[in-house]
Amino acid sequence: MVIFPNERGQTVIMGDVITTLVGAAATNCFGVKGMAKRGVSDGLVHLLKPEAMGKGVLVTYDGPRTISAEIHIVVDYGVNIATLVESISDEVRYKVETATGVSVKHVDVFVDSVRIN
Repeated sequence: MVIFPNERGQTVIMGDVITTLVGAAATNCFGVKGMAKRGVSDGLVHLLKPEAMGKGVLVTYDGPRTISAEIHIVVDYGVNIATLVESISDEVRYKVETATGVSVKHVDVFVDSVRIN
């Protein structure tokens, strides 16, 4: 959670809010099929449903108002992965910083799988 003290008390932004913002920003980029989660028992990559996108995101708090994000995604076949990863990083940074005022130090994007259709 991130706390912003003010003259009337404090504003608290819970971790789930930031995780949801990161996941939504990543999945809205062209070429992203969805968020990914590696199965514990079988080791296979599973495409998550939109309502469970937070399971493909790990947010780390680097300071009082600074975070880093680790995102696991599944991409569409044929997209330029380097360009897509850069686009996701920029989009996540922009959305989180404008919506919450929290600084984003790092965005690490892991392409766990490629889907043909």
